[in-house]
Amino acid sequence: MDYKNEYTFIGLTMENISLIYGVFLILWGIGVSYLSASNSITSYIPSMFGLPIFLFAILTLLIPSKKKLLMHIVVTFGLITFLGGLDFFRSLGNPFENAWADSSKLIMMITGFIFTLLCVKSFIFARKINS
Repeated sequence: MDYKNEYTFIGLTMENISLIYGVFLILWGIGVSYLSASNSITSYIPSMFGLPIFLFAILTLLIPSKKKLLMHIVVTFGLITFLGGLDFFRSLGNPFENAWADSSKLIMMITGFIFTLLCVKSFIFARKINS
């Protein structure tokens, strides 16, 4: 496939990165919930953000005519993931008192920021190509 007109990062399109990131968040939430033996629904928050990222990324592949809209929805969930991870700073007085929760917040903050940044770079690339 020719990706000259599409932004790629490490050889992957943003749709593929979104699929991978969605699966990562889903598995992270499930893994943390299982390993910590958490009975709290909040331990699944990464999974709750990962699921729509994954589903909308699949839709971009199934409905390419709606790619622009669907990828904007994907980046919105990526940004929400980042913002949710910022809650990590609330525990700075006593970091990692709850290691599993704080680890999840930190992962969400870091990966959400990187993912959102990649999406923004992709949108800028698309603007330049289409202008």
